[in-house]
Amino acid sequence: MAAAYALEVTLQRTAAEGPLLIADISGYTSFFQDVEARHRDDAFANGATPAAYELMSTLLGGIVKRIVPPFELAKLEGDAVFVFGPAGDAVPRGDELVDLIRATYAEFAAGRDEAVLLTTCTCGACTRAGSLDLKFVLHAGKYVLQDIAGSRELTGVDVVLAHRLLKNRAAEVVGTGAYLLVTDAAARALDVPIDAAIPMSETYEHYEPIDTFAIALSAKDPIAH
Repeated sequence: MAAAYALEVTLQRTAAEGPLLIADISGYTSFFQDVEARHRDDAFANGATPAAYELMSTLLGGIVKRIVPPFELAKLEGDAVFVFGPAGDAVPRGDELVDLIRATYAEFAAGRDEAVLLTTCTCGACTRAGSLDLKFVLHAGKYVLQDIAGSRELTGVDVVLAHRLLKNRAAEVVGTGAYLLVTDAAARALDVPIDAAIPMSETYEHYEPIDTFAIALSAKDPIAH
C-alpha cells in the first residue's frame, strides 16, 4: 500500500491598510502574440526564446528596482508589477510620490527606446516593442497580507478594486497611454497633488462609482538617481 502523505501548510494573515500601486505594461499581450507567431519556427523551435522576452524581463526588473523600496513587492503579474506600502512612513507623499512615478515611467521609456535601437531582429513583431507603454494605478485601502508556505499574497476588496481600475478611460481623457490614475482615497491618504489632474469617475460591478484623477506621464520627465 502506498504511503499517504499530508502536506502541512502554515497560513499567516495580517490585516493592514495603506497604498496599493500597480504598474502595468500596455500592449503586452498583442506584442507577445505577434512575437510568438513570427518566431514559432526559429527561436522557439531551437529551444531558445526571442530577444523580446529578455526585453520584457529587463523592463519589469527596472520598474521593480525603481519603486522597491520604498514600496514592497506583492508580486509580478505577467505584464504588471503590483506593490504595496508597508507600515510606517516608508512611502513618500505628495509631489515626492508623483515624482517617483514620473521618474519610473521616464526610465521605462528610455529603456524601451534603447532596446528598439539595439535590436538585431527586424521582423514586424519585434520592432513593435516601441509601442509598449506603461500606466500606473494608485489606490489606498485595506488589505489582508497572507503568507502561505513562504508565498505572499494580498487579498481584499480594495486589492480587487485596484486591479479593476486598470480598465478605465484615462487614456482617452489624457490623450496618451502613459498615465497615473489616482483614486480619491489615495489622493487624500497620500496628499497627492491633483490641482492639474483630470477628474474622472469609474464604475464597476459591485462597487459604488469611484472618483479618480488622471495625470499624464511623459518620457521627458527627469530620471532622478
